[in-house]
Amino acid sequence: MKLSQTGMNTVKLTNIDERYPGQSILLKTGQLVQYGAGLFAYNTVPLLVRRNIEKIITETLNKYGCIEVLLPTLQPDTIWKNSGRYNHYVDEGTMLITESNKGTFCLAPTGEEAILEFAREKLKSYKNLPVTYYQIGEKFRNEIRTRGYLLRGKSFPMLDAYSFDLDEEGMEKSYENARKAFLEIFEKIGMPVIPIVADNGAMGGKKSEEFMLISEQGEDKILYDEEVGVGLNTEILEREDYKEYLQQEYNITDISKFKEIRTMELGHIFQLGTRYSEIMKGKYINKEGKEELYYMGCYGIGVSRTLAALYEQNIIKDAKWGPCGFVLPETIAPYKIQIIPKVEDDAKMEQAKEIYNILNKKGIQSILDDRENIQIGAKIRDCKVLGTPYMIVLGDKTDGKKLELENNKTGEKQNISIEEIIKKFQ
Repeated sequence: MKLSQTGMNTVKLTNIDERYPGQSILLKTGQLVQYGAGLFAYNTVPLLVRRNIEKIITETLNKYGCIEVLLPTLQPDTIWKNSGRYNHYVDEGTMLITESNKGTFCLAPTGEEAILEFAREKLKSYKNLPVTYYQIGEKFRNEIRTRGYLLRGKSFPMLDAYSFDLDEEGMEKSYENARKAFLEIFEKIGMPVIPIVADNGAMGGKKSEEFMLISEQGEDKILYDEEVGVGLNTEILEREDYKEYLQQEYNITDISKFKEIRTMELGHIFQLGTRYSEIMKGKYINKEGKEELYYMGCYGIGVSRTLAALYEQNIIKDAKWGPCGFVLPETIAPYKIQIIPKVEDDAKMEQAKEIYNILNKKGIQSILDDRENIQIGAKIRDCKVLGTPYMIVLGDKTDGKKLELENNKTGEKQNISIEEIIKKFQ
């Protein structure tokens, strides 16, 4: 990518939002563009980071035997009326609807209704079960209190998966399968989440867990036992039967050592049982030729929320100025190296173009900062704003034989040939 083609200009990072400095930097540098409360456009680098997150999710879920589908975002109001949730969502103001001469349509805030409409035509026999369908698509919620930029918006990409089983035992197996997949997904992304005991709330069903990131920017408070690595949402304690529930479902008998910490929710998994299949007549034919209800599970990851948390988690600070950019993990960063030549030096510019072409031909995605009339020091600062893990600076001290490759996270520098760089990144 040539930086001149992105329209990115050097910006002084002042008045950074202290609560959410990472996303504040993205906005100030034009990497995110806000259209209204909770509505954002992505510039190329955060968009590609988002796609890398989605790729990890897709590849991992496929590995765990899940099947990818895509459901419509715009849905007729009839399927929501069939489930009985239409009036609730409309009265609450959560669901965005549009009326036309062809009927009333809803922008989906969640996917249970649509997946049951989809599955009912496919999963008619016990021979078709078990199965877990998933999709990554846009969801819409008319949040009254949008906050944290991408952390709580009106429109957001989300992974939602749904398992269909013959019975409760099968549902529990599918739930554990999804749980393992989620832990692997967050590990690959580089987010050290804690699965914590949660209340099913409005979703209904038997059991659920939230995947929480310890973060002062989070809006949730949990009780956490660091010694054994177990946490629980404080909402659980509002249940009259919380002691029995914790012991029966999670084998937790004593919470005296649990301490309150602040966290950010990135994912949530539920055992739904037959709640939705009963309401929407989701049935299959068993071995005896009789109708049975699906046992369902529901599993979600907020993709844009995970993206936002990733940027906040990987922020770097200047000792004098404070938050000044990011260093994205190499597994997630769409561009591994940023080449920064002294543009007014024709020889350095030609060398930079040559390095850029060689790296791209070898499949090593790179950024060439070919912007004119910008000092080399400002370009180095912008490399960190984009989150690129490494940079090559072609200034007055570069002799042309060896290149100085700098790790933006550690500050470590190597004098290295282009052949050695290719070997390192391939």
